[in-house]
Amino acid sequence: MEKATVTKATLGRLPHYLEMLRDMPSDTVPYISATAIAKKLSLGEVQVRKDLAAVSGAGKPKLGYSTAELIRSLEEALGYNRLTPAVLVGAGKLGRALLQYDEFSRYGVKITAAFDSNEQAMNLGSKTEILPMNRFECFCKNENIKLGIITVGEGSAQAVCDRMVESGITAVWNFAPCKLSVPDGILIQNENLALSLAHLNNQLCNL
Repeated sequence: MEKATVTKATLGRLPHYLEMLRDMPSDTVPYISATAIAKKLSLGEVQVRKDLAAVSGAGKPKLGYSTAELIRSLEEALGYNRLTPAVLVGAGKLGRALLQYDEFSRYGVKITAAFDSNEQAMNLGSKTEILPMNRFECFCKNENIKLGIITVGEGSAQAVCDRMVESGITAVWNFAPCKLSVPDGILIQNENLALSLAHLNNQLCNL
């Protein structure tokens, strides 16, 4: 049976399903229903069924989904079986915090190197190598890097993004507090931490 198209919204929920299932002992919970998943994640059952149908088809009547098979389907849909090499530009406080995060590899991404124009950043010590920006283009092309992470300030973000695109990077994860302009065909995900915090605070004040 042909699987449904995976929408962006569905793709955003798949990691939550995968994390929940990975935390369950598959030997003691060999099957799980969409109803159980929806209850654990506080989601609508219809939505869960649609999401899972897009990557794994329908579950078995009266049994649900094989936990092990569903994990494999989710990993395949998310590309977690293919470890994607990435680079990070901006080894300041936020950049270094991301470099210290060990869970990226669990979700299919490995930050192979970081880059910064400040020589002091290269001497602070890090388990991920921090290189000068004059080596950026050569490194990306030699290592066939397709994913770039931007953690520089607003004033430098667009220039860094342009260099990434020129170096063959086709997907950008942007933490700078600004929208970036990219050519058609380049994927970009903007993360505005201050805006997210302000939104959460606003919701808190309205409780």
